[in-house]
Amino acid sequence: MEHGIFASLLAVGLFLGMLILSEVGRRVGMRRLAQDPEGAEAGVGVVDGAIFALLGLLVAFTFSGAASRFDMRRQLIVEETNDIGTAYLRLDLLPVDAQLKLREKFRQYVDARLEVYRKLPNVAAAKEELVKANNLQGDIWRQAVAASTAQGAAPAAPMLLLTALNAMIDITTTRTLTMQMHPPMVIFALLFGLALTSSLLVGYGMAASKQRNWLHTLGLAFAMATAVFVILDIEYPRVGFIRVDAFDRALVELRESMK
Repeated sequence: MEHGIFASLLAVGLFLGMLILSEVGRRVGMRRLAQDPEGAEAGVGVVDGAIFALLGLLVAFTFSGAASRFDMRRQLIVEETNDIGTAYLRLDLLPVDAQLKLREKFRQYVDARLEVYRKLPNVAAAKEELVKANNLQGDIWRQAVAASTAQGAAPAAPMLLLTALNAMIDITTTRTLTMQMHPPMVIFALLFGLALTSSLLVGYGMAASKQRNWLHTLGLAFAMATAVFVILDIEYPRVGFIRVDAFDRALVELRESMK
C-alpha cells in the first residue's frame, strides 16, 4: 500500500496547493482591480478558456490511458490462464511417464507465476520468482520437445503442444512489459502544473467578489485532487488501492485443478 499512501499524499498536496494559489490569484486580482478597474479583466476569459480546455484534455487523456492499461492487464491475466490451461491439457498427447514429470513442472510453474505478483511491491523478491518461473519455462520446453517426438507420443503432439507452450511463454513477456508501461513523468508534471495554474486563474477571476466563493474553490480543488489520485492509483494496480488482484483468482483456480 506504499504507493497508495504516496498517491494520497500527492493528492492532498495538490488540493492544498490549489487552495493556496487560488487565494494568491484572488489577491493579485484584487490589487489589479484597484489599479485598473476597467482593464483588469481584459482578455482574461480567452486565457482561462485555453488553460481549462488544455487541463480537461490532459485529464481525459491520462485517465483514459490509465483505465485502458488497467483493463488490458486484467485481460492478460485471463489470457495467460487460458494459455497455461491449454498447454496443460495437451500434455495428454505425450507418453504417460513424460506426462507425470511435466505436470509436476506445470504445478511448480503456476505457483511461481502467482508468487511473482504476490511478492509486489517487493520488487527484488518478485524478480527472484520471475527468474524461477523463467527457468521452469526452459525445463518444460526441453522436456516437452523431447517427449513430443518420443515413442508413444501422438503424431500431432509436436504441432499442438509446442504451439501451446510457445503461447504460454510469450504471454509472460507481454505481461511483464505491460506492467512497466506508464506515461512519461513529464505528463504527470504537466497535469500538476496545469491544475495549479488553473486554480490561480480561478482565484484571479473571483477577485471582483467581495466574499470568497469557498464552494467553487473547494469544489475545484477537491475534484482535481480526486481525479489525479485515481489516475495515479489505477496506473499502478499491483501496489495501490485499486488493484487487479481479484483476477489472479483465475490462475489460482487453474492451479487447484492441476491434480
